[in-house]
Amino acid sequence: MEEGPRTDKKVIDGFLSLSTSAISDAMDRFGLRAGCEGIFPIASGGKMAGPAFTVRYVPVSHVKGNVGDYMEIVKPGDVIVLDNNGRTDCTVWGDILTLVAKRIGISGTVIDGVCRDVPFILKEQYPIFTRGRFMMTGKDRVMVEAMNVTVSIGKTQVKPGDIMVGDDSGVVVVPWERAEEVLKLAREIETAETQIEEAVRSGLTLTEARVKYRYHSLQSKQ
Repeated sequence: MEEGPRTDKKVIDGFLSLSTSAISDAMDRFGLRAGCEGIFPIASGGKMAGPAFTVRYVPVSHVKGNVGDYMEIVKPGDVIVLDNNGRTDCTVWGDILTLVAKRIGISGTVIDGVCRDVPFILKEQYPIFTRGRFMMTGKDRVMVEAMNVTVSIGKTQVKPGDIMVGDDSGVVVVPWERAEEVLKLAREIETAETQIEEAVRSGLTLTEARVKYRYHSLQSKQ
């Protein structure tokens, strides 16, 4: 198991200040897939950004492994990314893991699957993004196959160390090796869209504002 690369904290903070929409548009410009389809926040109003610590689950057979014994090796600031193959019949996250993640200083959790103990998650306002919620435990149903490996979340590849960014619109994945150039372009896009909004408020028509700030070229592939 290899640890994922660590992106500079200034870059992480830069993504935290941006919307997932602006980041997605920047990724479109580079021809990169960004969004994790079907993955949404449990608690609204929160934001998350950090390097991915990935875990892949498989169904149990006659051999039964553990479900969540990775919390001793994740680092503060990580986003825990759990690939449970989109299963909605059993959970891989609940109140105890939420408590431990908060204590460690984990930035958030993303699950291609479901979580449980939602009242506790809402009380703690912990940033977690999933396919939904369901109360049945994953114990004796699924097991950890591998950690810090490439996984799939909402039809999007996530490598260890990739930057996970989440808000009320969903989750995007920024390849760690493209992080700085995506951040730069996403900032330009968000600035342009803010200028368009301000121009419309000041009296310009939408067409005039879009032409002035090159709206139709913002997402055009380079």
